[in-house]
Amino acid sequence: MPGCQHHCHANDATQSAAIDPGFRKVLWIALIANATMFFIEVGASWSAGSVSLLADSLDFGGDAANYALSLFVLGMALQTRAKAALLKGISMGLYGTGVLAFAAYAAFQGDVPSYATMGVVGAMALVVNVGVAAIQYRYRNGDSNMRSVWLCSRNDAIGNLAVLAAALLVGVSQTAWPDLVVAALMASLGLSASISVIRQARAEISS
Repeated sequence: MPGCQHHCHANDATQSAAIDPGFRKVLWIALIANATMFFIEVGASWSAGSVSLLADSLDFGGDAANYALSLFVLGMALQTRAKAALLKGISMGLYGTGVLAFAAYAAFQGDVPSYATMGVVGAMALVVNVGVAAIQYRYRNGDSNMRSVWLCSRNDAIGNLAVLAAALLVGVSQTAWPDLVVAALMASLGLSASISVIRQARAEISS
């Protein structure tokens, strides 16, 4: 049947892309870059008292774990990769929920974060994420596992721009609200990407 033939060719194409040595190299670069930025940002976030930087650092840590998982299932059957993507989608959802809860808690504290630290570290994170997203761009339309990798980097780059904007607004207003709003925005991006990845992964698992 034509539908079955098309489905088989699609599976062959995604399987071929998944074992592409170039994609494996991209994942290793992304893993190292994200793990490094996690340790840098988690320290800076506590030093600066910034929820948006803390959200970004947790995102870097989660992404590093996701890249490691992607490397582990690379070359396996589509359904196995889809199950890994499902796990990543769930973790992205948990990240978004956790950041929203922490932002709500921080709103009651009222401490003003260090906008200078936010700006410097946010700029550093933006450079890293734009570079990672650029080398992943060609794989953005692959299976759910590849798509989850691309969405992570895309969201991270958007989040970094938002952190820089928050740093500027915190400096101007001398209030914590820009930082909290950006943290909530980053959490929303994580929840949106989570829904997208989970839907595609479930469809691939049931195919």
